[in-house]
Amino acid sequence: MQRLNRHDFPGASYRERVIQFGEGNFLRAFIDWQLDWLNELQGTDAGVVVVRPRNRVVEDSLNQQEGLYTTLIRGLNGEGEQVSETRLIRSLNREIQPYQQFEDFLALARAPQMRFVFSNTTEAGITFAEQDRLEDAPASSFPGKLTQLLWTRFRHFAGAAEKGWLIVPCELIDHNGDALRELVLRYIKHWQLPPEFARWVLDHCAFYNTLVDRIVTGYPADGTDIAAQLGYEDRYLVAGEVYYQFVIQGPDALAQELKLAALAPEVKFVDDITPYKAQKVAILNGAHTAMVPVAFQAGLESVGEAMDDAAIAGYVDALLREEVIPTLDLPRDELHAFADAVQRRFRNPFIRHALLSIALNGMTKFRTRLLPQLLLSQQQIGQWPPRLTFAFAALLAFYSGEQGDRQWPLQDDSHWLQQFAELWPAVNQDTLTPEQLVQAVLSNSSHWGEDLTQRPGLVTAISQHLQNIVVHGMRTALTQLR
Repeated sequence: MQRLNRHDFPGASYRERVIQFGEGNFLRAFIDWQLDWLNELQGTDAGVVVVRPRNRVVEDSLNQQEGLYTTLIRGLNGEGEQVSETRLIRSLNREIQPYQQFEDFLALARAPQMRFVFSNTTEAGITFAEQDRLEDAPASSFPGKLTQLLWTRFRHFAGAAEKGWLIVPCELIDHNGDALRELVLRYIKHWQLPPEFARWVLDHCAFYNTLVDRIVTGYPADGTDIAAQLGYEDRYLVAGEVYYQFVIQGPDALAQELKLAALAPEVKFVDDITPYKAQKVAILNGAHTAMVPVAFQAGLESVGEAMDDAAIAGYVDALLREEVIPTLDLPRDELHAFADAVQRRFRNPFIRHALLSIALNGMTKFRTRLLPQLLLSQQQIGQWPPRLTFAFAALLAFYSGEQGDRQWPLQDDSHWLQQFAELWPAVNQDTLTPEQLVQAVLSNSSHWGEDLTQRPGLVTAISQHLQNIVVHGMRTALTQLR
């Protein structure tokens, strides 16, 4: 079968104006996909050069397809209709491996038209490596490599103000732009580079804080069938869901130069990214955390099955609408629209998300995703919210690791696994009550940030749910929620 190339698949080509650290599935179905639309619709003329941030020699790269690849976007649209769309992406021009092509890598900094830097080097990528030196070819860390490029550009263009870059990290850490800028400045100091360079970085390079959201599953299981339909071989075919969100905090130069208004409302420019981060954590991630132990102990295996179950879906919806959304600091219609989108995403028939795969580190996930909403909800309404406390109880029940003849693996910090391995046998042997188990877990102030047993009524509220789950089973206990 014919492989992708620009001779047999001619089309628009774009000037290299974007450096992208990371060749992975997410950026190709998120940033490069958006740039491709902007190039077509807005005449943005932004071609991408991909830099592989890690030292891995690969025989096959995007260069073998001259940067071309296909996105397969499928799922449920805003009306709940099933859609499946392919798009041949032309925004990506070529790929560079800096450990083997260091001079080509530095040449990117000397290209006068180069303007944007995007990255997704995973959460571990934005880090400082003490052993890195300016003379390394290249530095080991992503911030070190970026500093090498910025220093090369600063010298080549004699510190010209208009040659600064717009830098947009997509790593999933809080205030990712601020963190990346601070590490670049740290490298400048570590390498004893002149203060004029540091001032140029601060004054003429913009670092944006971002929040990115799209499920990208990579090469699809039915990729061979898709290739037959397309009529060509594409080893870099990448599948993703319909939904995407890109929230950007920073100056308006990026919006103006990339004409990002064309992608609104999915792309938002905001003054403060914090409430959008809270929205995603509490509604999207929180819904997962609340759903998993309930649905799994009700006999279900995947998120899609849970959303097809009227009782589980109703529980998740009520938890979000009545107990989570009132605690968040964004317009109510925007929050409810986000909750609608989350539940459509959970129903995506093209993605099978196993509940057990989401259950990893459930104790920490509850602390970060739902505990703030549980405490805020109680402050707002003067009583403990029934569904959030039920979610807490269901999580504790999940850590028994068994239900009748059914058993399942538990994955969490060792101290939690050890504690539950002691607590649950005692409960099953009637030497410990469910309330005593709840007290033991909630008193762990080093995990929760406080001794939760000191919150009046919380132990009782969770214990009552846990007792119902232990005695009557998950489904019956769920029906007793009001």
